[in-house]
Formats: sequence, C-alpha cells, structure tokens
Amino acid sequence: MRTLVLGGARSGKSVFAESLVGSGPVLYVATARSFGDDKEFSQRIAIHAQRRPASWLVNDEEDVEKLLTSPPAMPVLVDDLGTWLTHATDQCGAQAWEAPSAPLDAKIEALIDAIRHFPGDDLVIVSPEVGMGIIPEFKSGRIFRDRIGTLNQQIAEICERVVFVVAGLPLELKTF
Repeated sequence: MRTLVLGGARSGKSVFAESLVGSGPVLYVATARSFGDDKEFSQRIAIHAQRRPASWLVNDEEDVEKLLTSPPAMPVLVDDLGTWLTHATDQCGAQAWEAPSAPLDAKIEALIDAIRHFPGDDLVIVSPEVGMGIIPEFKSGRIFRDRIGTLNQQIAEICERVVFVVAGLPLELKTF
C-alpha cells in the first residue's frame, strides 16, 4: 500500500510514519541534506537518525525516484518530500526558485511516475503541509509553497492511504 503522511512542522508526521513501517528491515530514504555550517539543521537530521532502528537501511545519497523503481523487498519510507523538492530545485539552478522550470517539472514527473508504479508492497511518504500558514514574503517561498501543495495533491491522488498529522494525532483523509 502507498501511504502519504502530511503534516506541518513538528506535527509528529515523521514519528507517525516511522510507526507504520515497524522496526524490522526498512529502507529509509532520507532526503535532507546538511547546509554547510547550519548547525540547527544538522541537529534536526541527527534527531531523525537517532530514532531509526539499527535494522533499517538508510539511503541519503541516491535519487528518490531511482530508488523507488527497484526497491529491496522490504517496506520503504521516504522522509520527506519538502527537503526532496528543495534539493531538486537547487539542482535545477537559481532560476528554478523564481520561475517555472522544465528540468524541475521533469524531476517531479519522474518522482510521481515512480510512486505510481512502485513495485513493492509498502511505501510510506512523508511530506510537509505548508499551505496553512502565513503567505511567504519572498517570491521563492511562495513558489515553493505552491509547488509542494501541488505535488502533495498529485501524490495523494495515487496513494491508497493519506493521513494528516497535527499535534501528534493522525487524521485519516483517505483509505482504500
């Protein structure tokens, strides 16, 4: 089953998603990348890493869409699409933060296609819900907010289960 777990910052979405895959063998696809000297962000990554059971395989280097096309025979947890989209946008150059980008659109389509055709049994995807907060002051922030919102809609459409987590509490939005 493909499950999308949505939530805001510090909502408990990652902890909830981790509970869905259990402690057995899991492929944990970590999308966050350290930003040079940003100690606060590095600490966030470390907190996630400390929670992972030793039995989980962690991949934080390969493209998510490539990993999803031929996953190992175990549950797969992708955490999260917000940092994936940030990294994908960065890879497409500074102009991708300010205007439509064909290379970024191609990356997004490849990810959606990989999720749609995921050959494994269990896929859990974590993504931030950022559209419920303030309107970002900068154009790049508004573009990101709109892109992640659209991406969440597209992935929710193809997932069998969608859960929204707020204050650590899961709310089932879609279940097949």
